[in-house]
Amino acid sequence: MKRLSALCLYIICVSAAFAALPPREVRAVWLTTLSGLDWPRSAATTPEGFARQRQSLCQTLDSLRAAGINTVLFQTRIRATSAYASPFEPWDGVFTGTPGLAPDYDPLALAVDECHRRGMELHAWVVAFPLGRDAALRRLGRSALTRRRPELCRRAGDQWYMDPGLPGVAEYLGALCADIARRYDVDGIHLDYIRYPERGIPFDDRATYRRHGHGQPRDRWRREAVTRCVRAVHDSVRRIKPWVRLSCSPVGKHADLARYSSRGWNARDAVYQDAQAWLRAGWMDLLFPMMYFTGDHFYPFAADWQEQSAGRPVVPGLGIYFLSPAERDWPLRTVERQMRFVRRLGMGQAYFRSRFLTADTKGLYRFMADEFYARPALTPAMTWVDSIAPPAPAVRVERLGHSLRLSWPAVADNAPGGVAYCVYALTGGEWRPLSLRQSATSYAYAPALPARLTVPLAVTALDRYGNESRPAIVGLGDEAVPTPACVVADSLPLPPLDAEFVLLTDVAGRPVMTVRPTRSLAVGALAPGFYSVRTLDARGRSHRVSAFVKR
Repeated sequence: MKRLSALCLYIICVSAAFAALPPREVRAVWLTTLSGLDWPRSAATTPEGFARQRQSLCQTLDSLRAAGINTVLFQTRIRATSAYASPFEPWDGVFTGTPGLAPDYDPLALAVDECHRRGMELHAWVVAFPLGRDAALRRLGRSALTRRRPELCRRAGDQWYMDPGLPGVAEYLGALCADIARRYDVDGIHLDYIRYPERGIPFDDRATYRRHGHGQPRDRWRREAVTRCVRAVHDSVRRIKPWVRLSCSPVGKHADLARYSSRGWNARDAVYQDAQAWLRAGWMDLLFPMMYFTGDHFYPFAADWQEQSAGRPVVPGLGIYFLSPAERDWPLRTVERQMRFVRRLGMGQAYFRSRFLTADTKGLYRFMADEFYARPALTPAMTWVDSIAPPAPAVRVERLGHSLRLSWPAVADNAPGGVAYCVYALTGGEWRPLSLRQSATSYAYAPALPARLTVPLAVTALDRYGNESRPAIVGLGDEAVPTPACVVADSLPLPPLDAEFVLLTDVAGRPVMTVRPTRSLAVGALAPGFYSVRTLDARGRSHRVSAFVKR
C-alpha cells in the first residue's frame, strides 16, 4: 500500500487546486433500454409514438449534458436483441412492443448523432453473455440466438447464456462489435456481463471443459475463456477504428486485498474477469467497475483499482439507484463522499443509472450541475494508442455588434476519424471552456457584459483519440493576445515567491510543471502556447501569479 499512499499524497497535496474541477475526467452514465428502465418510456406503433420516443431521448440527453455528463453508455445489445438495425440479432421489443419488429428510426444512430451534437461521447453498451429467459426467447421464435446458433448457447435453469468456453463465442462477439464500430460513429464499445454467471445460477459447463480444457485448472481455463472473448472484441474493433475506446464493467472488487476481504464476491476469482490484466495487456482502454457498495467495501477497493490501472482511466460505477427510498434509501452524502474520494484519486465517475440522476434523486442532479460538474470537461486522451496532437486551427475573429464571431478552416489531421474543436475564454486568470467537442468551424461569443468582448479567446483542435492541439489565441482585431502575459522562448523570470511550489498550467488548466520556487524557470521544453503561473502550498491552496506565452 506504500505506492497507493504516495499516489494519494501527491494528488491531494500537489494537484488539489485542480481536483475540484479537473479539465479531463470521464463523467459517465448508463442509459438502460432493457424493459425501458431509462428509455423509451413506452412502446410505439405510430409515427407520432416514435416521434415521442425520439423527443424523450433528446430531452434526457439535454438533462444529462446540463448536469455535466460527457459520456453516455447506451444499451445497444440487450439480451441477444438489439437497439439498432443489426444483421446479427432481432430488434428488442421495447421500441414497438413486438420482439423482432423495427421502429421507424434507428435508436443507436439517433443516440450517436444527438450525443455528438451536445459534445458528449456515445459508447455502445453490449451485454455479452446473458441471452434472456425461456419465455422471452420463445417470443423471438426462430430469430432467437438459441435457435439460430444453439452450439454457442447453454441453459442455466430457466435462463440462457452464451458459453464463453466455446471458441465460437469469441468470434461471434468480435464480429458483432466490429459491425457496430463499422456502421456507427460510436466513441466506444462497452462490454457488460463479460463474465461467468455467479454461483447462484446453475451454469453447468462441465462438458465444455472436458472438450476444451486441455488439462488446465478449471479456474484458469475459465479466466482465459473470458479473456479470449475480450481480445477478440479488441482485435476486431481496433482493425476498423483504432480510436474507438474499449471498456467493460467488471464486478466492483477485483480480488481480495491484503487487509480487506471481498467476502467471496470479486471479479477475478468468483466470475473469472481478469480485468486488471486486460488493462495491462492493452485490450481495454478503460474500466467501469460496478462499485455499488459503501464503507470498507468501497474505499479500499476503489484505491486498488486506481493503483493497478496501468496508466489507463478507471471510472468507478456508483450505485445511485440506492438513493431511492424504494431501494436502500442512501443519504446523498454517501454518494457525494464517494464522488469526491474517487476524484481525489484521479478517477472519473459513472452512475447507474440515468433515470435516478435525471429525477434528481435526493438532490443529486442539482449537486452535480451546480457544484461538482459546474465546469465541463473532456475525457482523457488515448495517448497509449496515439499521442500526436493535430495542428492548431487558424482562427479569425470578427466583431458583430455586441458579439464576436470566431471562424477557422477545417483542420487537416493525419490521424483518422476527423477532428472536433474546443473554445475557451480567459476569465479570472483561468481558461474556461465555452464549447467542447463541437464539429462546427465557427463560434459566436456573446457575453452578457459587453466589456467581456475584450477577453482573450482560444480555439483548439481535438482528434478522435482526445489529443488537443496547442491553442490559437485571439482577441479583437484577429491579433494574438498581447501581454499582461510576457512572451518567452527558453527562460521565464520569476519574482520572489513565498510558496511551497510554483505550478504551471496550460490553456485548459492542466498542470504541466511543478517545481520549487526559483528566480528563473527553464521552459524551453514546453510546447508553444499560453500558460499560467500559480503558487501552490502543501495543503493544495493555489493563487495565480502571472501568465506567459511560450514561443
